[in-house]
Amino acid sequence: MDIFRTKSVEQSIRDTEAPEHRLRKRLTAVDLTVFGIGVIIGTGIFVLTGQVAREMAGPAVAISFVVAGVVCGLAALCYAEFASTIPVAGSAYTFSFATLGEFPAWIIGWDLLLEMALAAAVVAVGWSGYFSALLTSAGVHLPPSIAGEDPVVDVPAMAVVLILTAVLIAGIKLSSRVNLVIVIIKVTVVLLVILAGLFFISMANYTPFVPEPQPTPAVEGVQAPLIQVLFGITPVAFGVLGIFTAAAIVFFAFIGFDIVATAAEETIEPQRALPRGILGSLVICTLLYVAVSLVVVGMQPYTELSTAAPLADAFTAVGQPWAAALISIGAIAGLTTVVMILMLGQTRVLFAMCRDGLLPRPLAKVHPRTGTPALLTAIVGVVAALLAGFISLSALAELVNIGTLFAFVVVSAGVIILRRTRPDLPRAFRAPLVPLLPILSVLACLYLMLNLPVETWLRFLIWMVIGAVLYFAYGYRHSMVAEPGRRS
Repeated sequence: MDIFRTKSVEQSIRDTEAPEHRLRKRLTAVDLTVFGIGVIIGTGIFVLTGQVAREMAGPAVAISFVVAGVVCGLAALCYAEFASTIPVAGSAYTFSFATLGEFPAWIIGWDLLLEMALAAAVVAVGWSGYFSALLTSAGVHLPPSIAGEDPVVDVPAMAVVLILTAVLIAGIKLSSRVNLVIVIIKVTVVLLVILAGLFFISMANYTPFVPEPQPTPAVEGVQAPLIQVLFGITPVAFGVLGIFTAAAIVFFAFIGFDIVATAAEETIEPQRALPRGILGSLVICTLLYVAVSLVVVGMQPYTELSTAAPLADAFTAVGQPWAAALISIGAIAGLTTVVMILMLGQTRVLFAMCRDGLLPRPLAKVHPRTGTPALLTAIVGVVAALLAGFISLSALAELVNIGTLFAFVVVSAGVIILRRTRPDLPRAFRAPLVPLLPILSVLACLYLMLNLPVETWLRFLIWMVIGAVLYFAYGYRHSMVAEPGRRS
């Protein structure tokens, strides 16, 4: 069984020209950068900053964001090289098919389905919470059966997913324009919060900048981090180690830049635009995260920060409650674009897998008027809406993290492999210091994966086993890169 058969870069590019599978090129480097900002900036900037400052790093949380940004930057450079070399929809799935072979590519694609579909549903539920709270503050109370802490059916979450699905079906350019408007709103809110907070900073709150280290409460069983089970290493709060422990947590606030690569086929001059979009969005978001973290720990002693709404509560503590409503608006805007771009990435990965025959190929047909995989987008939207509306997702949220890190590891390793197997390929962008940089990226991502609980690893392995069964039951026999006599 030739499960490691590869698909050449040239064939991948030729497949994009088939009339029934041709996506329209409408996006520029600016569009891609805004897409990246749209998916990276969510509630993490309003919640996670204060949470890790209080529990893990103290005022040095800004350094944690820099460390996490550097780790993401290593993977982002690898993504930028791949995306400029193979400007084809599918992101890590397509890159893996060209380097590691069909079965590893399937596993990565299956992994990305978990990452994006689950993340879109989780974020939609978070959006519903902020939306319901904002309505309540305005005197509008939704019935608890359809919104709130424990609804029977989360109607706002389902509604936002279905509305954004319609936007995605309507065309990539409309999607980019909607994303641009909402990103402008949320970045404006973030900048206003930063500028307003500067007037209420007390320098005394920055001392000590790196608090004395403290052991964290013991965690046992499947809830314990894998690194603790394997090596007996328990995370430490505060001190230098606390900064890196916090970095492992805030890293997940950066997840999303990789989705920019899924829009490769819809990009004008992808060889130049994709690296700029991936790296540009990551740099901008890192600067915003660092600025917000410095403001929030400067406004209030880190030991007094709330873990639920630290930024809003910090403004309330200094007599400025108006900021809470502003932050809610920014969070709603932030989560709206996150849901939309996660679903965009999801459909493009599925599109590539269907076009290759690993999933039903008719689903990869592009609508003649909108230029989008309309049927596939509708299916993704309905599934995400059902997940958001009916299923409790909190226990599964960490699967998003391990799925993303796994994709980062494969892409980073793939850069080294493709440099050796196809040194002749034109590369509009070349990651520096290869193989050192990809190796550092792999090690950094593996370290972060080891900090995830054992139960997350078990759920991830179960999902991978299900994917392997599906591949051998369907994908292997229907693959378009199989020998002619083997296709069915």
